[in-house]
Amino acid sequence: MYAIVDIAGQQFKVRQGQQLFVHRLKAEEGSQVSFDKVFLIGKDETIKVGTPVVEGAKVEAKVVEHLKGKKVIVFKKKRRKGFQKSNGHRQYLSKLVIENIIE
Repeated sequence: MYAIVDIAGQQFKVRQGQQLFVHRLKAEEGSQVSFDKVFLIGKDETIKVGTPVVEGAKVEAKVVEHLKGKKVIVFKKKRRKGFQKSNGHRQYLSKLVIENIIE
C-alpha cells in the first residue's frame, strides 16, 4: 500500500515503514504527526484518486530527529572582472518514519 501525500508543501510517495527527509516541521522529536492532504492511495490493483484529496484518508508519521542536510556551495564569478563570491548553505530537515496509512 502506498500514498501520495503533501508534506510541508511538497508531494511524496510514501509506504508504511519508510524513512523520509522533509523540510523542518514544527514538531518535537519523538512526537506523532498526521497529514490529511492525501492525493492518491494505491492498494494492490486498486487506486483511489482524490478530487483534489481523498476524503477521510490520512498518513500518520513519527518525527525521529531534526538535522541539517549536506552543505551546498554556491559560487559566483564574472570573468575578466575580478569578481568572485562563495557562499554555503545547509538546509534544516526533519527525519520521519511513516507508521500508518489510513484510507
